Amino acid sequence: MLKESIAQSVIQKGFENGADFVDIFIEKNQSLSLSYKSQKIDQISDGIDFGLGIRVVFGEKALYGYTNTTELDELIRITNFLCELDRKNPKNFNHNFNLIKTPLHSKVTRGLDQAIKLEEKIQFLKNIDLKSRAVSDKISQVIANSLERMQTVEIFNSDGLHAQDVRYYTRIATSAIATDGNKQSSAFHGPGGFGGWELTKNLSPDSIADIVAKRAITTLNADPCPAGKMPVIIDNGFGGVIFHEACGHLLETTSVEKKASVFWDKMGEKIAHSAVNAVDDGTIANAWGSINIDDEGMPSQRTQLIKDGMLTSFMVDRLGELKTGFKRTGSGRKQSYKFAPASRMRNTFIEPGKHSLQELIASIDYGIYAKSMGGGSVKPGTGEFNFSVEEGYIIKNGKIDKAVKGATLIGTGPDTLTKISMVGNNFEISAGMCGSVSGSIPASVGQAALKVDEILVGGAA
Repeated sequence: MLKESIAQSVIQKGFENGADFVDIFIEKNQSLSLSYKSQKIDQISDGIDFGLGIRVVFGEKALYGYTNTTELDELIRITNFLCELDRKNPKNFNHNFNLIKTPLHSKVTRGLDQAIKLEEKIQFLKNIDLKSRAVSDKISQVIANSLERMQTVEIFNSDGLHAQDVRYYTRIATSAIATDGNKQSSAFHGPGGFGGWELTKNLSPDSIADIVAKRAITTLNADPCPAGKMPVIIDNGFGGVIFHEACGHLLETTSVEKKASVFWDKMGEKIAHSAVNAVDDGTIANAWGSINIDDEGMPSQRTQLIKDGMLTSFMVDRLGELKTGFKRTGSGRKQSYKFAPASRMRNTFIEPGKHSLQELIASIDYGIYAKSMGGGSVKPGTGEFNFSVEEGYIIKNGKIDKAVKGATLIGTGPDTLTKISMVGNNFEISAGMCGSVSGSIPASVGQAALKVDEILVGGAA
């Protein structure tokens, strides 16, 4: 997408201004989204965005600018502008670019660059709607969306790196609303993956509908949740959102380098129960948060964050390595060319243990089973969180009892890590979008069901 000679000139200009490092990120992003609402196609939108970002680094200071053109004069102007306040003695850039071969973790057969009839995609969403409404006459609304993206990137840097990659993303996001008189409840399910439309072969409209419609109906008829400190079972998949938000961000050098994380000086120390093993892995085939290379051109990898409760690694980008001394982990990510990269999560999860879900539930005399988690809020730096339970149940005498609604889990990530005493074997990961200083990016959360010995539960009963 960018001539090597132009990349060479831009980087040379940065070095003439005394920069220690320069990189260029070129991106072409194609997208298509369909929305099926009120039993008809509500919206179809598609588009292509193209742009280029330039980063210059002086010591530990980085400056970033972007544009939509590849004209050399404009790129030189931006580079000079970025360097204006930090100019140092000129240097020579004498590297030849070496195009690396990108390792592919997923095979794509039906991406946006291949001809797939729109009718096929519309019918898939229509089937979700029909199946959801068939679950109960109390399902009053279904909104089914498909989101597809093909991101082509190219990266040059002053180490001589030249990298290219094509990334495909596909996600089906469905909401169902149940209504009974003045009562109303909703549920959401949004599976997605790193790949093309072929991923829908493993996403049955029947199963998607069954999940969202039954969850909405269950919550509609549930009693208010009791409040107080008690043991909680947080189920698999999206239950991992608490670890992601309340702990994962604290293990990114984006916060560690500023000492804004409670874990910044805990490397090699025990920060969790010995049952906890946590990983950030960008290499899982077809997983939503997987990447072949990060947005700094480094091949993705599997990073063990916590082993038997001990902190073993952070998630590190190039600037994070400069500022903390920890080795890069292929975690430099960003939303688009409009953002500078930062250390970010990929597929972040707690590894499975040896217990069945039934064993976890049987270990509790009275508590809460959080079958499905909703949204929440987290305080940066401390990991203080407040997350809603979308579908929850009382546990009584080691058995699941009645459904409850309005439950919230309140605590801090560091404290909760020490109270996870049992981890199940029903591992699953779920798709989500993660926001941080470098924008919103695809990221997976995950875990098997786990037992938290004590956590504050908010509720209206």
